[in-house]
Amino acid sequence: MNGADTAWILVATALVLFMTLPGLALFYGGLVRARNVLSVFMHCFTVACLMSVLWLVAGYSIAFGGEGAFWGGLSKMFLAGVDADTVSGTIPEVLFFAFQMTFAIITPALIIGAYVERIGFGFVLAFSAAWMLLIYAPVTHWIWGGGFLAQMGTVDFAGGIVVHETAGLAALILALVLGPRKTKHTPPHNPGLVFIGAGMLWVGWFGFNGGSALAANGSAAMAITVTHLSAATASLSWALWERIKFGRASLVSIVTGSIAGLASITPAAGSVGPVEALIIGAIAGVLCQEAVVLIRDKLKIDDSLDVFAVHGIGGIFGTIMLAVFGAATWTAQLGALAIVGIFTVVGTLIIIYVVKLIFPIRVDLETETNGLDLSVHGERAYELNS
Repeated sequence: MNGADTAWILVATALVLFMTLPGLALFYGGLVRARNVLSVFMHCFTVACLMSVLWLVAGYSIAFGGEGAFWGGLSKMFLAGVDADTVSGTIPEVLFFAFQMTFAIITPALIIGAYVERIGFGFVLAFSAAWMLLIYAPVTHWIWGGGFLAQMGTVDFAGGIVVHETAGLAALILALVLGPRKTKHTPPHNPGLVFIGAGMLWVGWFGFNGGSALAANGSAAMAITVTHLSAATASLSWALWERIKFGRASLVSIVTGSIAGLASITPAAGSVGPVEALIIGAIAGVLCQEAVVLIRDKLKIDDSLDVFAVHGIGGIFGTIMLAVFGAATWTAQLGALAIVGIFTVVGTLIIIYVVKLIFPIRVDLETETNGLDLSVHGERAYELNS
C-alpha cells in the first residue's frame, strides 16, 4: 500500500462524485424549463444514492470480482472478503471500490439528459438500477476487469467506451422509445447554472481521468494536463464553428464544447500528449456540434440535452483516435466499439420494455405541461413572483 497513491485516489474519488453531485445536476438543471429543474436534481441525487447501494450489493463484484472472460461473478457481493487492509495494486481495495463506484454513479446519471421533462420517476429508478447491473457492470469487467476485450488489446483509459459510449447509446435508444416532448421546447431557463455545472464537471474530470492512473505519478499528471487542453481547445473550436455558422457564440454552447472535449479525451488520456490533445479537442468541438444538429434538427430525435451527440460521439471519437495515433490497434478499438455498441443497444431495449411493464415510462400530458417539479415532487424551484 502506497500512501501517496492512496491519498491521490481519495481526492480523485471525491472529485468524480463532485461531477454528478452537484456538477451534472446543475449542468442539466439549467438546461431545462424552470418548472422541471428540481426533477432533474431529484433524478441525479436519487440515482447517485441507488447506484451506490447496488454497487456494494453486486455491481462491484460483477465488474471486478473475478477473472472470467465475461463477468466477475458474485464472490465479492457486499464486499465479501474485503477489509481496510485488503490491497488492490498500491491502494486499499475498499478505496478502489469507492473510486469505481463514482463511475457507476455518473454513467447512468448521464442518461438523465435524454429523458428530462417527461419521464416517470419510478421508471427512472428501476431502469437505472437494471441498466447499471446488466449493462454497465459487465462492460466494465470486459475492459477494466480483465475480461475478453482487455485481452483483445482494447485501450480505454477512463471510459470512452465503458462510460460514454454505453451512456450515449442508451440515451439515444431511450429517447427514441420515449418519444419527443409534447410541450414547446424553450431555451435553457438558467444559463448561469449550466456554466457553473460545466465548470464543476471540468474540475471533477481531473479526478475522472487523472485518478484512472490509480497512482500519484507522471501518468496521472499527463492525464490531467491533456484533459484540460482538450477541453479548452474543444470549447474554442465549438464557439468558433458556431460563430462561423450563426454569427455569434453563446455561453451554453462554449461550455457544451468543453464537455465534448472532456468526453473525447477520456479514453486517450493515458496514451497521448499535449499536441494530440489539441487535435482531439479541436476536432471534437466541431464534430459533436454537427452531431447535435444531425440528431436534433435532421433526425428529429428528442435526446433532450444532447447526451449521445456530446458524450456518445465524443467517447467513440476519442476511442478511434487512439488507433489513429498508434496507441492501440484498429481491430481492438473498432471491435470493442462494435461489440459494446450492439450489447448496449439490445440490452437497453430489453430493459426498457421489461421495466415498462411495471412502471409507466411517461407522465401524462397535464403533468408534462405543468412541469414535473410540482406535479411529481410537490415543490417549486422558484417562487412564481420572482
